[in-house]
Amino acid sequence: MKKFIGQSIFKIAGWQYDVDPTLLENKQVLIGFEHTSNMDAVLSLALFATLDIKIHTLIKKELFKGPLKPFMQAIGGIPVDRHNKQDIVGQMVQLFNQHEKFSLVIAPEGTRAKNGDERRPIRTGFWHIAKAAGVPIVLMYAHAPTKRGGVFAKIYPDNLEEDLKIIKAKYAELGIDVKIPE
Repeated sequence: MKKFIGQSIFKIAGWQYDVDPTLLENKQVLIGFEHTSNMDAVLSLALFATLDIKIHTLIKKELFKGPLKPFMQAIGGIPVDRHNKQDIVGQMVQLFNQHEKFSLVIAPEGTRAKNGDERRPIRTGFWHIAKAAGVPIVLMYAHAPTKRGGVFAKIYPDNLEEDLKIIKAKYAELGIDVKIPE
């Protein structure tokens, strides 16, 4: 049923996704660009339902109140207090270690412009989590102008600076500009 609903969302939205299943693993951090709207999250949920992959994602704790709480939990949300310094990396490593299968999906902050065309460099928490957990980073894309997306590459974190250059280059091949920190 979940697969049918996921496929239906793509059909209704007019999107197509290409996925190389050999890139997916039992434990992984998945990142996605371009993150231009909240519709990207809906399409990602549809994609994972189609692939029958249970995902988890970090969501601001304020959304886990009232009637939204069961929905946030059902979609694999992990509440995060963004105003309180926490050891998110350590907490995520514990979750990876506690599960046989664990897929953490992150849209690196800074990918959606707050003021028009202003773009900030991506944040690198996804890399630190993957490195500490010893899991790969799987690259996804959603390109709104062509209504195409997918899972297209994987890297094993080794050196932050070099890995960010590789990520930038891989997305550039798809015509997606990822702004990395200097």
